Amino acid sequence: MDITENGMTENIHPDGQTKRQKHSPRLHHQINNNSKESLKKKLTEIVFITSFPPRECGIATYSMDLVGTLRDKFGESFNLTLYPLESNSSKHRYDESIEGVLNTDLQLDFLQAAYYINSNVQVGLVVIQHEFGLFNNNENSFYEFLEYLDKPIVLTFHTVLPMPSEDLKKKVAFMGKLAAHLIVMTQNSSRILREDYGIPSNKVTVIAHGTHLIDFGNKNKLKTKHGLEGRTVLSTFGLLGPGKSIETTLDALPSIVEYYPKVIFLIIGRTHPNLVKEQGEVYREFLETKVKSLGLSDHVRFIDQFVPLRELLKYLKLTDIYLFTSKDPHQAVSGTFAYALSSGCPIISTPIPHAVEVLKNGAGSLFDFENSRQLQEAIMDLLGDEEKKDQMSLNGLQTSYASAWENAGISHVRVFEKVIQGSLILKYRKPPINLKHLKKMTTNIGVIQFSKINEPDLESGYTLDDNARALIAICKHYELTGDTTDLKYIKTYFNFIFSCFRHDCKFLNYVNKDYEFTDQNKTVNLEDAGGRAIWALGYLLSMSWRFPEDMDPVKDKALFVFKHALEAMQAAHSPRAIAFILKGLHFYNRINERECVNKLVTEFADRLVSLYKKESDENWQWFEGYLTYGNSVLPESLLMAYSMTSNPDYRRIAKSTFDFLLAKIFKDGTIAVISNQNWYTKGEVLDTEFKGGQQPIDVAYTIIALRYFHKLFPQEGYNVLSDEAFDWFMGKNPLNQIIYNPCTGGCHDGLEMTNVNLNQGAESTISYLLARMAFENFKR
Repeated sequence: MDITENGMTENIHPDGQTKRQKHSPRLHHQINNNSKESLKKKLTEIVFITSFPPRECGIATYSMDLVGTLRDKFGESFNLTLYPLESNSSKHRYDESIEGVLNTDLQLDFLQAAYYINSNVQVGLVVIQHEFGLFNNNENSFYEFLEYLDKPIVLTFHTVLPMPSEDLKKKVAFMGKLAAHLIVMTQNSSRILREDYGIPSNKVTVIAHGTHLIDFGNKNKLKTKHGLEGRTVLSTFGLLGPGKSIETTLDALPSIVEYYPKVIFLIIGRTHPNLVKEQGEVYREFLETKVKSLGLSDHVRFIDQFVPLRELLKYLKLTDIYLFTSKDPHQAVSGTFAYALSSGCPIISTPIPHAVEVLKNGAGSLFDFENSRQLQEAIMDLLGDEEKKDQMSLNGLQTSYASAWENAGISHVRVFEKVIQGSLILKYRKPPINLKHLKKMTTNIGVIQFSKINEPDLESGYTLDDNARALIAICKHYELTGDTTDLKYIKTYFNFIFSCFRHDCKFLNYVNKDYEFTDQNKTVNLEDAGGRAIWALGYLLSMSWRFPEDMDPVKDKALFVFKHALEAMQAAHSPRAIAFILKGLHFYNRINERECVNKLVTEFADRLVSLYKKESDENWQWFEGYLTYGNSVLPESLLMAYSMTSNPDYRRIAKSTFDFLLAKIFKDGTIAVISNQNWYTKGEVLDTEFKGGQQPIDVAYTIIALRYFHKLFPQEGYNVLSDEAFDWFMGKNPLNQIIYNPCTGGCHDGLEMTNVNLNQGAESTISYLLARMAFENFKR
């Protein structure tokens, strides 16, 4: 766009015409005479222009998932307005929340949409999902629409064709010039835009096609539910058409079922509605005829419907091998492929650019277009190698996690922030409290230590550490909700702690799957585990007045163990064990008619003070000569000691040490706890480069401490920091990926250098729950 001497703007359209338009002040809708002050309080509005359900197409489904994610995660940060794309031949009834549509066949609709967007002062950004087929009946009106908009545009290209004609190159370059930023879904598409269309790389962001998180579980149950018990399931899905080349699989099947007679091939999806309008069901009838002629009626099942997402994911979860047979070598991306990958399906695919890029880490294998022989060999190779198939599944889950819709949403918001600098104040929404995974990890013995993805790993056994933390979490949940089903779990976790309490009034920590104490108890220091148990028992006792009468035996046993274990732990010198004990005493101190414990509190708190005086100096305000794990519990426990004794030294040292720690782990509103890959030692320069090794438990301990410090220092901003720290779980971290899994209710085991550790063990999950519940008020 050039500015001419008379103040006109000049754009060269793809059709070669020059369009001129006089610069004039923006037109504004009347906004109910609202004052400027009230306008400032309104959220920025982001307009989405896209096809949208109930329209049946891949971009509609994509947009529904993206918009849903953005509203769910960032609904308090901006408003989203939808303009679904229609045409004269394709009209639908939309949800009442959608006020209007844009008919791409009508120039007037484009003009009215541009007028509304330009005149609405709250609109800060326009996001357009682009596929040439959506606008090809009225391209010039679409290009004029882009010109008329005076709001920044983010354009997502769902198709990027290599080696373009001059006409196509001109059109794409024109759109690229008008857009503030472009989004594509593969590195290959980004390269093509740069090399074939001359669009600078700094104007393009790659955000992989979003995928759905799944509850990774036993597929045999799903097979039984769908009448597929005992069958080996191959599947494909999507709107049917010749481009899917389903016949490639049908031609490969006869030899496969000869060796593997339990194989069945599911063809999931109805015929593409545009194809039905033009040709009817010719392609489906061709496939049905082929199935009969090849004698495959017992080995092929058509699921002729537009399958709802929830049901579709079930079909993918029960699939043993997913087949992608598109014969379009230029297909930039496939949503069906992405969904299958995220469902843990081993994939065999034709070499479209998306597949070549994504399957590099061994999540699947490739075969040539329309080559049934190669496909047959690839399927039989996988069916004969269960270990290889399982590894492909795990590789696919790891690959696709970064593109989960929750993470794709974060990536989109980062682009929005870049385009409309200063207009967005992001606020991550906290999800509902969900005990699903904690309960799944719990047997009648206690909570299992580790998991494989989200499946409990019974071989890992149990620990006192985890069950003590679980007891605190479930007691907090009972305080918040009064949910009587929590009582069963309170008993389970307490009974585990009680069983670890030995004749010498100390605790053992490690228990195997057969409920036997392991030799590891003889080789490690158990002080910290004992301290956690005292913390948990103190917490249980502090809220036990809420229990029904049939819980009295639990209260009595807990009090017995608490007192005797406390006596046995009086010689503890581990700083964290001391801190946990002080926390237990703090909660025990809330009980009515309890004896005064201030003498004990002073004994333990003074040990922390002695450590502080020994190690601290002007530049090192800490209790040890290093910062390692679980740091926040030390100043938090000392502040709790102050609340019990009113000793001002405890208060002063607690605050100075906590502020020292926070200065090391917060930067620009983001938390970066001390990595287990790189402890920070006194006298060294703090290395702030991200090296992975960030653990949920450290973030959780920091949040819990921040919430407590806020109570005693309400003007110091600790509450703001606690929100910023919690955002780490929501994706505000070096990888911009969620650590909490909203699908399973579990929390992943940490942030590594290049990926999230997908396992969802007890420590991480319970730590997250403790952090999440720290923001809630207890039920009175």
